[in-house]
Amino acid sequence: MKDYLTIAEFADKVGKSTETLRRWDREGKLIAMREPISNYRIYRKEQLQMFENIQMIDNKKLDIEISPIRPYRVLELFAGAGGLAIGLEKAGLKCVALNEIDHWAAETLRTNRPHWDVIEDDIKNISFEKYKGEVDVVTGGFPCQAFSYAGKKLGLQDARGTLFYEFARAVQETQPAICIGENVRGLLNHEGGNTLKGMISILDEIGYKVLEPRVLKAIYYDVPQKRERLILVGIRKDLDISFEYPKPSKTIYTLKDALKKGELFASDVPDSPGTKYPESKRKVLELVPPGGYWRNLPLDIQMQYMQKSFYLGGGKTGMARRISWDEPCLTLTCSPAQKQTERCHPDETRPFTVREYARIQTFPDEWKFAGPVSAQYKQIGNAVPVNLAYAVGKEVIRTLNQMEVGKSLKMQA
Repeated sequence: MKDYLTIAEFADKVGKSTETLRRWDREGKLIAMREPISNYRIYRKEQLQMFENIQMIDNKKLDIEISPIRPYRVLELFAGAGGLAIGLEKAGLKCVALNEIDHWAAETLRTNRPHWDVIEDDIKNISFEKYKGEVDVVTGGFPCQAFSYAGKKLGLQDARGTLFYEFARAVQETQPAICIGENVRGLLNHEGGNTLKGMISILDEIGYKVLEPRVLKAIYYDVPQKRERLILVGIRKDLDISFEYPKPSKTIYTLKDALKKGELFASDVPDSPGTKYPESKRKVLELVPPGGYWRNLPLDIQMQYMQKSFYLGGGKTGMARRISWDEPCLTLTCSPAQKQTERCHPDETRPFTVREYARIQTFPDEWKFAGPVSAQYKQIGNAVPVNLAYAVGKEVIRTLNQMEVGKSLKMQA
C-alpha cells in the first residue's frame, strides 16, 4: 500500500473534497482503484502528477523585500491570539486597533504588544467610526454563519444578527482601501455556496469589488502544517489598484523543521506544559508507528477504537494518528487530545505541548499565551498561521504601494 493513497489522503494533497473525487470516479474522469478487503477507493501516487500544474516560486531565491512607501495601518476584528496580526506586522503593516471578545486571547495580545489598542468587547457594542480615514486595511476572521440568500442581491441589513454583518459594518464605517476576510475552506460550500455569495453581494453594496475567493494551503507558505484558509479580498471601488494572492513556495517544511533547530527556527522547541492522553487512548496510540493511523492497529483494536466509524467507510486519517518527523503536521485543533483528531508526537505517546503547537503554527517562541493550558491550546488552534499571514501581508503592501504611486503621479500631473 506504500504506493497508494486513500481517498482522504489524495483529496488532501490535491485540494479537492472526497465527494468530488467520488463523482469524478463515477463519471470516469479520475478512476480510483479499490482496496481488496474493504473495497474503499484508493489512488496510485502517480495520479498526483496531473495536478502538479500549480505555479510555484522558490521563496529563498525570490524573496524580494517589499517595503511600505508610508506606514500602513490595520484594524483587526476577531483578532484571537494574534497569528494574523503578527504576520502582518512582520510584513511591515501596523496594527492600530484589535477587537477580541475572548478574555484570554485579548490578554495574550496585551501581554505581547502593550502598545496595541486591544478592544476587549463584543463587536456589536463597538462603533468604528473614529477610525474612518485612519486605517488602510480591515481584517477579520468572522465565523461562518448562515443567512437567507436566494439569488437576490443581498443587502447589508439582510445580514443583521450575524458576525459577518459586524465585519461589513466596520468596513463601511472606516472605508479602508482593502478589506480581508478569512475563514475555513468550508465557507465555499456553506449553504450550497449561498452564504459566500451573500457576503460578496454585501461587500459590493457597500462599495467594494471582491476578488475571486481563494483557498490558501499553509504548507506552501512556510508553514509545517496541512492547514487551509479561505481568503476573501475586497478593494474599494474608487481605487485603481489590484491585489494578487501570494504565490506558493516550492519548499515544504515538515514537523522536524517545526520542532528542531533549522531553517524555520534557530533552536529546538522550548519546554512547556501540555496535556496527556487518557490511559486507554495512550495504550492504543503506543501501537501506531510514526506517520500511521488507525489502519495500522490490529483489526480487533481498530473495531473497538473506531466503534461505529469503523463501518462508515472513508479514510478518517486523523483518527489515532501519529505524525512523522518527515511530514507536515495535520491541521491542529483547539483540543489536542479529542477523539478523531489525534495529533500524536512522533517519538513520545502524547499530544503536542503548547510550545510545539505554537511552533507548528509558526508563532515565534517569545510570543506568550495567557490563561490556563486549555485556553492556550484553543487560542493557538484557532489562529491563522503567522507565516501564511506574512505572505498575505506582503501582497497587501504591494497593493497599497500601487495606491501611493498613483496618488503621486496624479499630484505631478
